[in-house]
Amino acid sequence: MFKIVISEPKSKKAWQIEKEVPSLIGKKIGDDFDGSLIGLSGFTLQITGGSDKDGFPMRYDLPGSLRKKALLTKGIGFRGRKKIKKKVYKVKGMRKRKYIRGNTVSDEIVQVNCKVLEGEGDIPKILGIPPKEKKEEIKEEKPETPKEEKPESEKAPEKSAEEEQEKTEPKEKKEGE
Repeated sequence: MFKIVISEPKSKKAWQIEKEVPSLIGKKIGDDFDGSLIGLSGFTLQITGGSDKDGFPMRYDLPGSLRKKALLTKGIGFRGRKKIKKKVYKVKGMRKRKYIRGNTVSDEIVQVNCKVLEGEGDIPKILGIPPKEKKEEIKEEKPETPKEEKPESEKAPEKSAEEEQEKTEPKEKKEGE
């Protein structure tokens, strides 16, 4: 069972479906396949990446389907940032040894990312994905009630400018004391 993320570059939207597609096994990143495999007849899709069951990303330049620990300097699976005293810095020339997955789809791959190359139509309708409801601001008309004000006796007395100044300035000693 694959989670297939289909992105459409024209509309800049993506949809996710879950399907059992054994014919994707053995395909590599960059390979094109017919959309009828996942229910999108008339579309051509290209595999752009994915991740395995433990969340390690697939990388286009690592052949095979095994998980390997590689020394990375940039690209997929590498951010190149270092945290020092709760601040994140980008370090020039940083290299790290990280686990990444090869470029071939296998049984251990859980998510496959792909993009639409050719085809026209409404993808969510074809796949049977319900449209998201637009959040409309529904305001119920409530009668406005005036805010309750405290009576004069409960209000705090206002302080004069002289009293404020006395609190902030230190008291001067008299000459006689």
